[in-house]
Amino acid sequence: MTTELVETSWDRIDSWLREHAPRTFASLGPPATDEEIRAAEEELDVAFPPDLAASLRRHNGARGGAEAFRFTTHDRLLGLREIVEATGGMRGIAADLDEDEAEYYWHHGYLKIGSYEVTSDGLTIDCRPGRDSYGAIGRFFDETGTDFGRANSLSTYLAELADQLESETNPRAVAFNGRLIWGSASAPRPEWGRADDPLPGLEAQLPPLNLPAERAGPVMVGYLNGLQELGALIAILPRERVAEAALKQIRRLAVETGLAKYTEVTAALDALERGQTVPPRDQSGPLGLRLRHVIVHANAHRDDLRRWAAETMVHAVWASPHQAVYKIATTRSRLSIDWRAELLADLGNPPIPPMPDDRFWATLRNPDIDASWYADRYHHDQS
Repeated sequence: MTTELVETSWDRIDSWLREHAPRTFASLGPPATDEEIRAAEEELDVAFPPDLAASLRRHNGARGGAEAFRFTTHDRLLGLREIVEATGGMRGIAADLDEDEAEYYWHHGYLKIGSYEVTSDGLTIDCRPGRDSYGAIGRFFDETGTDFGRANSLSTYLAELADQLESETNPRAVAFNGRLIWGSASAPRPEWGRADDPLPGLEAQLPPLNLPAERAGPVMVGYLNGLQELGALIAILPRERVAEAALKQIRRLAVETGLAKYTEVTAALDALERGQTVPPRDQSGPLGLRLRHVIVHANAHRDDLRRWAAETMVHAVWASPHQAVYKIATTRSRLSIDWRAELLADLGNPPIPPMPDDRFWATLRNPDIDASWYADRYHHDQS
């Protein structure tokens, strides 16, 4: 463990964040003082590994929120006070464990240095002196305990994180709207099926499509809230712009998953582009039969991405544009780490609104989106 490597790694991380994700860089805290570090060590009755102390002297945690600095595990970097509180909470949970149980679940000598926040999961460091694992980085999972297979030291872990930020051959770091997001994408399975595969007959035993309601009401806010600031953007754009983006998005998805080779799919998308509806909604039309056939073969090939794409096509063709955009984005997020930037481009690259909060949804006036729950709660709080 070397404090020099900690400094060098934070130099690289900070430099990347300043250039690509300034909002995330701004979330990083100022340095902790030596006195603050010693006080935390005394309160927890442990000796911090030197590289943990060096990291805290660089950044004492990160402010919470969507722009917060997070490790590749999506755990937010914790500051000293949060480390003390989170570690104390874990010690309380593990107070009745014997030594063997504590070893794999939570030991008194473990510290939590990163928090997943939604659950008690988080990044962990071993502070038991005299152990070969002293300073090792692991992760606590609420259901399974602590695993120290991440790195042998925080300095190594930070260096690897800097490598991933700077990687051009296997990128995982996404810079979007000034913030760092860790993404991942699955490679499509090998191509199967041919463009001239005949459609099955009406007598074929095919699973039915999960068609959206013919007279669907407004889309619930929950469909858009998960898209964060892009969801807020979609909520305030004209319906026509959203519909245009949905068509561009489904064309991307059809190409990425091989659905575009089928004439029934391209004919339907061409009709939508001309402003036409795609009849019929029943299961036995050419598009319905093709999608049902694809789903059967995707299951046989264990090709989840192709199956999801076929299921998503149903919503793109027959659902409301707002629901279609959500469904397509959810599927494309498994295929492209740049799906946010691509969706923004398909929306016309308009200015991005702030991250939506309850007040945003409560005061939204869009007949295509049902925000009544937020509105009722907001008016109740105001009164």
